[in-house]
Amino acid sequence: MSNDCGVVPLRPTRPAVVDDAPSLAGLHMDLLPQGFLPTLGFRALRRLYRHLMRSDHAFVIVADDGEGVVGFVAVAEDTRRVYREFLRHDAVIAALVAAPAALRAPRQVWETMRYGGRADRGGLPAAEILATAVSERARGAGVAFRLVDAALEELRHRKIDTARVVTATENTRAQRVYERAGFRRQRLIEVHRGVQQEVLVWP
Repeated sequence: MSNDCGVVPLRPTRPAVVDDAPSLAGLHMDLLPQGFLPTLGFRALRRLYRHLMRSDHAFVIVADDGEGVVGFVAVAEDTRRVYREFLRHDAVIAALVAAPAALRAPRQVWETMRYGGRADRGGLPAAEILATAVSERARGAGVAFRLVDAALEELRHRKIDTARVVTATENTRAQRVYERAGFRRQRLIEVHRGVQQEVLVWP
């Protein structure tokens, strides 16, 4: 529902709960299709977001307009550690539901799983904003800014004072959101061979 000005009325951001996982997976697949993870399918993504919510070393914050989740930000205190936890606890089931895509692209699976360690060795912060997405019906309401600000506030609460984020080089909208929050462009990186992405670091 929107008001007379066409702006979606939003509730304060809140921590995600397990029941939000299907919405998060759907938003990720719809709004972040250029990455590798959506190719693994809805069920694998839903399991990943459930893991992020349950982990002591990650968190997800959502924006809700009263009719459902309209945006989210997912953060890992240590990307390498969180991925290893996921492999330890969820790998078998995730592999089964994602098997067709994984078999078609084994190199991308390996590159995704080893990414955290490569970034750490490259001198980048361990903490990372893994994904930020806002639905079309909430665009123009400042939702992305609020989510990123809430994520940084939670990182500070956890005594973490630096983090990274990786965006597509052509995604200038996302880069503006992160730069406004205090991120600075650091370098180009290739998570997947031949695909350059922009790394920004906060503060």
